[in-house]
Amino acid sequence: MSPFHEAGHSSIDEQAANWFSRNRNGRDPSSREQFNIWFANPAHARAYSEFESLWADLGELEQINRPVALPVRRRRFNPVLATAAAVLCAVFALNLGAPVALHQQHVSTLAQSGRTLLLPDGSTLSVNANTRVRLEFSAQQRDIYLDQGQLYIDVTANKEQPLVVHAGDARIRVVGTGFDVRRSPRQLVVSVAHGQVAFTPDAHSSILLGAQQRATYDYVRRSLQEQTLGSGEVADWRSGHLSFRNRELASLVDELDLYRPGVIQLADGPLARYKVSGNLNISDPLALVKALPALIPVKNVLLDNGTIRIEPR
Repeated sequence: MSPFHEAGHSSIDEQAANWFSRNRNGRDPSSREQFNIWFANPAHARAYSEFESLWADLGELEQINRPVALPVRRRRFNPVLATAAAVLCAVFALNLGAPVALHQQHVSTLAQSGRTLLLPDGSTLSVNANTRVRLEFSAQQRDIYLDQGQLYIDVTANKEQPLVVHAGDARIRVVGTGFDVRRSPRQLVVSVAHGQVAFTPDAHSSILLGAQQRATYDYVRRSLQEQTLGSGEVADWRSGHLSFRNRELASLVDELDLYRPGVIQLADGPLARYKVSGNLNISDPLALVKALPALIPVKNVLLDNGTIRIEPR
């Protein structure tokens, strides 16, 4: 196993290998406190010291290409550390100018099973239900690929290594900020909690968003709409509830599809532009669908395949 790990399966030895690699490359102030907190755990400190000893056994970096007699030490053989050390040798000794992936990770969630992760750069990533995300951090840039679903990230500022979220052809570029991205079949939505982001949904559109601003890109109409948000509206799904004011029904159905994929269908036509306001517990999104006929002139039709189709009344 390499020090580049799958989400949720990082052992203490792998964490030690990752921290050792980062510290050798120069520990930046933003990560120093995180490392100190991690290192304060006695088990973490032992794993880190053992990795330092193992690295010392391999010799100094400039000695890598010369035969070196290693001192004999009695130590349990740990395949995780041995493999991690081999990877680090390759990273440190074979850097020929090509970008080196410092962190790679895949994150996938199922229905109603969001999660939050602390990333190696100090950023915090929250992933909503039914979401697929890939992370590829190099020395030049931090790239996050949102293949499906929704994420919120509080980005640690680093001008030398900007962060870019990729959602298909769209790009959201930041240095340090907190923002939410939702990618669904109909729309791509970017909402900013603090800081600024440059949102480029296609080759012909671009917008700079500040705090409490949201931009919605409609894939079909190829249109970009901007709106101002109230306090606490960005990524409120992390608390288990959604609050919305004058949301278009099409946008709301798109978001509900995260929690009940393929269950809710919206009829074509002007129905998509109907406005809805309310609150929703994301553990029971169908409760809102059942309440819609009392809020706007629509009806729910249960199809043979179990899909609920929202039609005009």
